[in-house]
Amino acid sequence: MRIGIDIRCLTEKYYSGISEYTYNLLNELLKIDQQNQYFLFYNASRSVTLPKFDYPNVEYKKYNYPNKIFNLSMTFLKYPAIDRLIGGVDVFLTPGFLFSHLSKKCRKILIIHDLSFEIYPDFFTFKKRLWHKLIRPKLLCQKADWLIAVSQNTKNDLVNLYQINPKKIKVISQGLNSLFNQPDDENQLLTVKNKYQLSNNYIFYLGNLEPRKNLSSLIKAYELIKSDVDLVIAGSPAWKYKNIYRLYERSNKKEKIKFLGYIPLQDKKSLYLMAKIFVYPSIYEGFGLPVLEAMACGKPVITSFNSSLVEVIGDAGLLIDPYNINELAKSIDELLADEKLQQILSERGLEQAKKFSWPATAAEILKIIELGIKN
Repeated sequence: MRIGIDIRCLTEKYYSGISEYTYNLLNELLKIDQQNQYFLFYNASRSVTLPKFDYPNVEYKKYNYPNKIFNLSMTFLKYPAIDRLIGGVDVFLTPGFLFSHLSKKCRKILIIHDLSFEIYPDFFTFKKRLWHKLIRPKLLCQKADWLIAVSQNTKNDLVNLYQINPKKIKVISQGLNSLFNQPDDENQLLTVKNKYQLSNNYIFYLGNLEPRKNLSSLIKAYELIKSDVDLVIAGSPAWKYKNIYRLYERSNKKEKIKFLGYIPLQDKKSLYLMAKIFVYPSIYEGFGLPVLEAMACGKPVITSFNSSLVEVIGDAGLLIDPYNINELAKSIDELLADEKLQQILSERGLEQAKKFSWPATAAEILKIIELGIKN
């Protein structure tokens, strides 16, 4: 069987959530399947460094078309068909919404992370909203032979918003990077602590700096707490991040708030481990990977009672209304003051995190790929 996979997201300089998902999926999928032939498609008019999957049944298919022309051609001219461009494949897997025109003969599998752009369009730039209109995600989903939703919440959104037949949607949760299963390294902890000049006492947030992540509520809640802890915010500046910085500049606790910027993968685990608690008051998530990562590190978690976050956290965290700043502040204070509750949530989180693994995810997705061909 000839399988095509779109890996254009792996050409990004800084990996997004979809990039990390794609890398981890490929890392396991190509490890467990040595029988089928894989063709990894990407398009880049500049020099890029890609992860190397060195298997005899894996072939990279690089093209150098300017992306704007390439995307417009596929969207409006329906040319080229990617499956034909890479030599013909039986099934083509796309790990997100991308311009991906395929021939009628090729089976199409689309991985859907969330429909946040439909539910909260105001959280996206005009350029992003226009891009979503151009690619017509609803039509892409309707034309796909199979959809893989990373959460039950995302499946529900696909059914309710796009009227997709639930029988062609398979819920397969994403896994956890193997880095989080490695033993703790005291030297690495000290290195990361010194690198970012951290105190011994901080609450932690990791994620993009954008309106959907609700950092404004986190900063306002932090100003209300009585506990003497720092607030460490890690993640890349995204759309409207300047509004977050303005709020920070006006904060009466400005000297105790620290922004770390983009965090490389090798530093993530240490930042979680050294934190007192992890706080993630997002307004909407398709999955909520940082919550899973925090639980895998044994950190007590406070997150929002909404979207997929309820699925990921299970009974292993405190759930709050992300719009209620007083409730968030109270939850932070109560959790920091209650060591017994911290221990309970830590133990539950470690158990909950064991339910998510990339080997299991890859095996389930391989079943869908093979099922797609048979049907």
